[in-house]
Amino acid sequence: MFSQRFAKHCMAAAIGGAALLLGRAAIAAEAVVYTSNNVQTIDTALDIAKKAAPDLSIQKVTSGTGALMKRIEAEAGNPLGDVVWGAGFGTMAAFKQNFQPYESPEAKGVDAAFIGPDHLWTGTNAHVMIIMVNEKQLKGLEAPKTWKDLFDPKWKGKLIVGDPATSGSTYDQMYGIHQLYGQEGFNKLVANADISKSSAQIYKSVANGEYAVGVTMEYAAYAYVAGGQKEIRIVYPEDGVFVAPEAVAVIKNPKNGAAAAHKLYDVLLSKAVQEAELVHNFRRPTRADIDVAKLTKLPNLSDIKIEKTDPLKAAAEYDNIIAAWKKATEAAGK
Repeated sequence: MFSQRFAKHCMAAAIGGAALLLGRAAIAAEAVVYTSNNVQTIDTALDIAKKAAPDLSIQKVTSGTGALMKRIEAEAGNPLGDVVWGAGFGTMAAFKQNFQPYESPEAKGVDAAFIGPDHLWTGTNAHVMIIMVNEKQLKGLEAPKTWKDLFDPKWKGKLIVGDPATSGSTYDQMYGIHQLYGQEGFNKLVANADISKSSAQIYKSVANGEYAVGVTMEYAAYAYVAGGQKEIRIVYPEDGVFVAPEAVAVIKNPKNGAAAAHKLYDVLLSKAVQEAELVHNFRRPTRADIDVAKLTKLPNLSDIKIEKTDPLKAAAEYDNIIAAWKKATEAAGK
């Protein structure tokens, strides 16, 4: 009797153990993503990841881009993350020693302009820098058509821009304007503009009617257009928009191994995720196989004049650009 009970107990334990192993096998891998993206952008991607990679358990660590980069650097001897997602190319270049190359099969769908050097990173979305206009606040003025139009004194008190020393997106905007028009352009722009330390305040202020014009990102302005605010218009400057991609990369010696990191990387770069980010969050994709104009009221990049800027060169020239900006603000007494 004892031996029969013992045998049944052992069999039950074995079955229970097998079930536990099978349960663990259903989630075969874990991956940790470090990201500076907002909640909506993250949730959109992770919802798709649950279906595209059901065997992958994804943990997220969120913070500002700078803080995440410093954290990755501090953890280099014992990495606690697998993938970093959301930093601009210039930032990626500044910390490139902390990433390892990966040529994702999904990268075949990405425009070559958005592939990082030696496949150390790949662009997942691209910010287009534009002029946001509130037509109710123009008061008879003709809306600007170019960056240079913003130099006209008629925009004094009606124009808001960010501070490139405190905002990465503003730095991309001002780097492009400086590339086109130099110190003189900075001087004239700053003389007219109110300057905000917060880039988010720019599109909010224009949308609220506090300013007629603001320099901001396409996705931020388009949210108001898509939301039905008819007085808001996006102007793609005729002297060329600036495009600033954001990236995904594998952290060197990823915590949970290369296979898990690559699976997460592939999902974030996938057509399904990029289309969803476009439709739900207005993040312009880097994939060439997505028709932006068909899915939204935004134009395709091929239909916009682009002033090409080199994000690696922009990063290298940061001190010079900030010095030029400071010179302009001092001259304007701001």
